[in-house]
Formats: sequence, structure tokens, C-alpha cells
Amino acid sequence: MDGVYLINEVAKRVGLSQKRIREYEQEGFIKPQRQAATNNRLYTDFDIAQIKRISYLIHQRGFTLACLRNLLVLAPCWNIFGCPEPEACAAYQEPHRSCWDIRRERETLCLGPCARCAIYLNRKTKKRRIFEHGGAAMERVN
Repeated sequence: MDGVYLINEVAKRVGLSQKRIREYEQEGFIKPQRQAATNNRLYTDFDIAQIKRISYLIHQRGFTLACLRNLLVLAPCWNIFGCPEPEACAAYQEPHRSCWDIRRERETLCLGPCARCAIYLNRKTKKRRIFEHGGAAMERVN
């Protein structure tokens, strides 16, 4: 199949081990399709882009898994995934609504399926705010 890859091909493309890619799946950051006959993971170009960005945020920007999960529920999709033209996206026009909700009504610039997007996969994570109070950092759960 054109544009669909097995985990060994994806590992080479993104420069990560197969184990690390499976960890991203276990953590709820990606959700590859499964081949019916063999149950092999099948990755699309969209999945590869998600893996690359998640890897970048963890390994280059220093996010922990917990911080990344919090980022996925707090920050807008165009910011997390580095959208090249956020102003042209319907999700950018309504930053306080979820991108998958907006997508039900209008098109967004995201070409991938919401059900396999890291933001959508983490939508039920409780939002947490970190703020300064009297010099000590405190955490508040909404």
C-alpha cells in the first residue's frame, strides 16, 4: 500500500527505535491503525508527522511525558504541531473550542483523522494550570 508503513520503516524514517514508538502509543500520543489479518501496526504520513513532532517536543524541547500531556490539552493544535499558516485555519479563529469540534462544522488545515491525533487522544486528560503564588509554584485542577 502506498503511504502506509510498518513500524520498522517508521523507525528508520523518524530516527527512533521501534520500542520508543510503541511507548508513544502506550502513553496515548499516537494510535496507528492495525492490519486485520496480522494485527501489525500500520502508520500513515500523518502518524509519522505526529511521531516526529512528539519526539521533537520530548527530546529537543525537554518536555516530560506529563508536561507534554498537559500541553496537549492546554495549547492550541496549530501551536503544538507548528502549523505553517495558522491564520488560515478555522481552528485558529476559535481558539477556545476544540479543533475536532470545529472540524465537524468547517474544514481545518489538519489533513489527518482526529481519532488518531495526539490532541484528540488526550482530550479527557484533566486540564491543570501552573501559576506562581507567593514565590511558590502551585498546581490547580479545573
